[in-house]
Amino acid sequence: MENKINKYMRMAINEARKGIESGHGGPFGAVIVKDGVVIGKGHNQVVKNNDPTCHGEIMAIHKACKKLKTFNLSGAELYTTGEPCPMCLSAILWANISKVYYGCNIVDTEKIGFRDLDFYNFQNDDKAKANFAVEMGREECLKLYDEYLAIKDKVHY
Repeated sequence: MENKINKYMRMAINEARKGIESGHGGPFGAVIVKDGVVIGKGHNQVVKNNDPTCHGEIMAIHKACKKLKTFNLSGAELYTTGEPCPMCLSAILWANISKVYYGCNIVDTEKIGFRDLDFYNFQNDDKAKANFAVEMGREECLKLYDEYLAIKDKVHY
């Protein structure tokens, strides 16, 4: 277990504390750094915004992308107070963030009442997924995909 802490993790902790003190949500703060410069900070705002997607990492990604005017954060590093949940991990991967440093792990997060482990378990439960997500309208949606594929000079990830 790594006990060292740097200034960026301290900033993530301070960001989380700001959110807690404001009543915005759980103890989750994140900082994104690229080339030694902070490009985005965020804290959990689920309660404040009545939006379950407003996790600290997501808020920091929004700010970093807006600041750099790009959806591609290649070369950036993210510091967060809690190990990213599956939603945040996916956003981090979609943003091409190169490295993640986290303070508390999923078990620690579960101990304070958050259910990240349930989502990780769901991802590995084929029966639960099959009962939850049902394919529908594939042929029509494939036509839509073909329309998109025909567009020249598109940028996507």
